[in-house]
Amino acid sequence: MTSLTAAHAADLVAALLFILSLAGLSQHRTSRAGVAYGIAGMALALTATVVVASRTISAGAVALILLATAVGAAIGLWRARRVEMTQMPELIAVLHSFVGLAAVLVGWNSYLEVERHGDAQTAVAADLLTIHHAEVFIGIFIGAVTFTGSIVAYLKLSARIASRPLVLPGKNLLNLGALGAFAALTVWFTASPSLGLTVAVTVLALLLGWHLVASIGGGDMPVVVSMLNSYSGWAAAAAGFLLDNNLLIVTGALVGSSGAYLSYIMCKAMNRSFLSVIAGGFGIEAPASGDAEQGEHHEISARETAELLAAAKSVIITPGYGMAVAQAQHPVAELTRRLRERGVEVRFGVHPVAGRLPGHMNVLLAEAKVPYDIVLEMDEINDDFPDTTVVLVIGANDTVNPAALDDPASPIAGMPVLRVWEAEHVVVFKRSMASGYAGVQNPLFFRDNTAMLFGDAKQSVDQILQSLDSLDPALA
Repeated sequence: MTSLTAAHAADLVAALLFILSLAGLSQHRTSRAGVAYGIAGMALALTATVVVASRTISAGAVALILLATAVGAAIGLWRARRVEMTQMPELIAVLHSFVGLAAVLVGWNSYLEVERHGDAQTAVAADLLTIHHAEVFIGIFIGAVTFTGSIVAYLKLSARIASRPLVLPGKNLLNLGALGAFAALTVWFTASPSLGLTVAVTVLALLLGWHLVASIGGGDMPVVVSMLNSYSGWAAAAAGFLLDNNLLIVTGALVGSSGAYLSYIMCKAMNRSFLSVIAGGFGIEAPASGDAEQGEHHEISARETAELLAAAKSVIITPGYGMAVAQAQHPVAELTRRLRERGVEVRFGVHPVAGRLPGHMNVLLAEAKVPYDIVLEMDEINDDFPDTTVVLVIGANDTVNPAALDDPASPIAGMPVLRVWEAEHVVVFKRSMASGYAGVQNPLFFRDNTAMLFGDAKQSVDQILQSLDSLDPALA
């Protein structure tokens, strides 16, 4: 077997490992194995790529590739060890931007090496030249949209810019006009490639990517993250065509299709139109008075909450991004264990877009060793709230907002939510009465059966645990 044949075989095995990785990541119990498959596949893919490259480039160039790989691996390990789970969404957005930028650079390099230098007839077969032109143009476009879109997502997720949607006059016409201009420029470029057209499509795509994501409000940002994941996959596939790398094509297609499907599932869960979200969002902007209180709220202490929990028959915990920020998952897991020991039925209700990353809450709860069988999705638990004694809303806001069902003018109108207000008692853990990420005030906070427990979620749960220890066992 020659080294080239071995490299192609390695590519095939790596592609299978990537498929196994996606399958493993679809379930909690197999997620660790899924990550391991992905790591093994990527290591094998990198090795095969270096082997193939070594046949046509100098030893010095191979050394530079290995050096770049080592530097990138070191940076990746450093960031992975330092990043908090609360920062994972913005880290992923940054990684998506790297993929997009790489696709743009590959496209530009292909243009400079083939079209501009006049080597087209020798570098690309004459009957494939038009297809190659289209690959260059489309690859640059997808990569540039992914790059700036991911940068805006990072800025929004890290609160460096406002999460509210950018609403320009005729924003949808601007997006459609940009797509129409791209189609016209593609036809022009395939017929007569030029530097000016390459610059034009790059600028157009950079502006479109920025506008697409800037036009999407905070309430839809979890969908944006998965959507950009899909874009980065298609950008990688486009780069694979330009580099004649079958594994990159397969990998990009896997990421692109799985990201698109995840975006579609999340849009269904939020009652959003998939096409409208990927087109830049057709939603309305949150009102400026989003933090205005809509009544009188009632406060509760940690000890009173402990007494309420000790006397309860059933408890449902609905976590949100605030739990992640406070890193309260471990005290919450301990509270769950203590209550179950007292004979209280405890379950978790997780909204599909809880947090700012798909599956964010599930990962946190699994990290704290909360049993998988008591962590239920919204559709599995929503009908059980009327028979629940106490609901603990820990850091959630928009996903438990009754305005989504009651107020047609709300920016989150129509989004399915956890109907926590149907329970006998609701305790909301929050630092303040501020609105959620979508910028919408929550009428739940002012209902008669709702009490607010203000403070850091981790500290509040710790105080509840201390109070449980001191309660009369007869209350259990």
